[in-house]
Amino acid sequence: MLTRPRWLSLAMLTLALAVTGIAAYSGPAHAESNGGVRVMPLGDSITEGTQVPGGYRIGLWQRMAAGGYRVDLVGSQFNGPSNLGDHDHQGHPGWRIDQIHANITGWLQTTTPRTVLLHIGTNDVLQNYNLSAAPNRLSALIDRITAAAPTADVFVATIIPLSNGGQENAARTFNAAIPGIVQSKVSAGKRVHLVDMHSALTTADLIDGIHPTANGYDKMAATWYGALQAVPGSIGTGGGSTSSALVGAASGRCLDVPNANTANGVQPIIWDCSGRTNQQWTVSGQTIQSLGKCLDSPTNAAAGSKAQIWDCTGAANQRWTFNSNGSISNAASGLCLDVSGAATANGSQVILWTCTAAANQRWTRT
Repeated sequence: MLTRPRWLSLAMLTLALAVTGIAAYSGPAHAESNGGVRVMPLGDSITEGTQVPGGYRIGLWQRMAAGGYRVDLVGSQFNGPSNLGDHDHQGHPGWRIDQIHANITGWLQTTTPRTVLLHIGTNDVLQNYNLSAAPNRLSALIDRITAAAPTADVFVATIIPLSNGGQENAARTFNAAIPGIVQSKVSAGKRVHLVDMHSALTTADLIDGIHPTANGYDKMAATWYGALQAVPGSIGTGGGSTSSALVGAASGRCLDVPNANTANGVQPIIWDCSGRTNQQWTVSGQTIQSLGKCLDSPTNAAAGSKAQIWDCTGAANQRWTFNSNGSISNAASGLCLDVSGAATANGSQVILWTCTAAANQRWTRT
């Protein structure tokens, strides 16, 4: 959950190139940074997340955060919802390979990414733009990226399916050239990697015949994540953080200090995992701490009392046990951390309840 919502509201829709028929929004980046490994999501509206703002970057960010990877997404553009912990990207709706090629050097010099995720070519197909030369344009773009960022790992994806039969045939022809292009770069000693994105989705995963549904974008996220994990160093080293998220078994959402409010008595909630500091919990002895405050059971708590954060005292009402069944019980009250009413929605309140080991009382440290 964002502590201070910074994502931009969609003030107006702008028409992408007429041949695509796509309404799209693109905003300037706010240069969010957590000091992590710099990764540039690069491409067109599928990178930007048309139809589902944030697109694959939402699921990718959440997977990296849950895996303990500290990653800084970079680019001159900015969009996406609050459960996307870093909104920067380099996705340009309606753009072809040649348009990315014309601008990439400056972007790379400005953002200095360690890793580049490239999904481009869809608009070349949609616009029927000199398709026979599209593989050569892609090859030249990769060369420009590796020249400007020679130590970066560049992940080159095949483009996702298209619903129109003729366009899908053209996409397949374009995709068929990509493995050879990538291999030629690898043979030249460049850090380029092939990602088979086309096989990860079907046309059933498209919301408008071109762009993925939320589930389709998440399939892209899983595919990117798997590819990144296979290349050591491309997103750093996972699991090294001393803090972790606490993810509810029933909801899949994270224990969250709402709006990063550190006032005594603030009641935690569950919210989409974002990797932000108000969802990071450090276990020190038997205390569970976030934002410098301790997770606390109120004095004389009974079933239904709220969980809360409070100044750390070391008292029994701030000592917790991680039980083998996944529940977290309090030493003073004997009650367990519980999502009230077994709710799973964002903003559901976390309380104390008689321990049952039900799914709304089970938590995973990730």
